[in-house]
Parts: sequence; structure tokens; C-alpha cells
Amino acid sequence: MPRYISILRGINVSGHRMIKMNALKELCSSLGFQNVQTYIQSGNIVYQHKEGSTNELSHTLKTAIEQSFGFDVPVITFTLDELTKIVNANPFLKDSSNQAEYFHVTFLSGKPEDSAFEEIKVGDYKNDKLELIGEAMYLYCPDSYSNSKLTNSFFEKKLKVSATTRNWKTTNELLRIANSITV
Repeated sequence: MPRYISILRGINVSGHRMIKMNALKELCSSLGFQNVQTYIQSGNIVYQHKEGSTNELSHTLKTAIEQSFGFDVPVITFTLDELTKIVNANPFLKDSSNQAEYFHVTFLSGKPEDSAFEEIKVGDYKNDKLELIGEAMYLYCPDSYSNSKLTNSFFEKKLKVSATTRNWKTTNELLRIANSITV
């Protein structure tokens, strides 16, 4: 059975839009997701589900969260193969002077228009770097992501897609968890 990873944007932040991970796991199980695992409190879910499109799974989960918890949460879903490609494609890995603790991946709900990316690519982001490959925006933020202009809101406004960011450690842990689920 295929393995999927769904990431939620903006839950459990500063006491707002709170969802306990056990409640989220129960909700996912009620939707027919199997071997459901969550990682940390920010809305990272790894599971198996019968063959289906990632867009359908995102929509199903988003609707169920709104019905169960009463608020709208953007959800981005990808397959194990897609996450593997995202991790392997990180362009900042090629430069050994880059430090992995400053890597982040902004997952996008769709591929933005090339012209929109070209427009933001030329911006002044101090020491921060960005590269777009498919539906993943790779970030290198050596002055801390919390100080960066390259936020989810920035990308959503400029690229006209939903966005949610995970640090490199979390991204790799999601891949590890997904790989550990026995098929």
C-alpha cells in the first residue's frame, strides 16, 4: 500500500489552531489512513492509504480537519517517492561549506509560474538563498529562518500557491519515518 506524507500549515502555533496529535491520528484513521504516525506538534503525518491522488488526500484531510476542529488548515500531501526526490534534489548539498542546520524546504501546493519565481529570485534577501525545483523551494538561511523574508506568507503572496516550510532535520525525519513503514 502506498505511503504518503501530509503536512499541515499553521497548527499549534502560539496557542492557536490547536490539534492534539492523538486526535489528529484518530481523525486520519477514521478516514481510512493506515499505520498513521505523526512527527512533532506542527502537523506532520506519515501514513499508508490505498492508491489515490495527493490532491484528493489533501482535500479529504483539510475537509475533515475543518469539520472536526472548526478551522481551515492548508494541507500539502506527497508520496514517498516525491519526498525522496525532494530530499535528494537539495541544491545546497552540493556546496560542502553550507551547514545543514540552515537548510529549509518550503513545500508548495503546486508548481508556480516561472515568471513569478524569476521575479522573486532577483530580490535582496541578505545572506539567504533560494532555489525552486518543481514544487519545492529550497532555502539556505544562515542568519536564521526566523530572521528571513522568505516566509510562507511571502511565497503564497508572490507565487499564488499554498506554502508550508519544514527545516532540513524534520524533512529528513519524515522521509525516515515513511521509509520505516512496512509495505
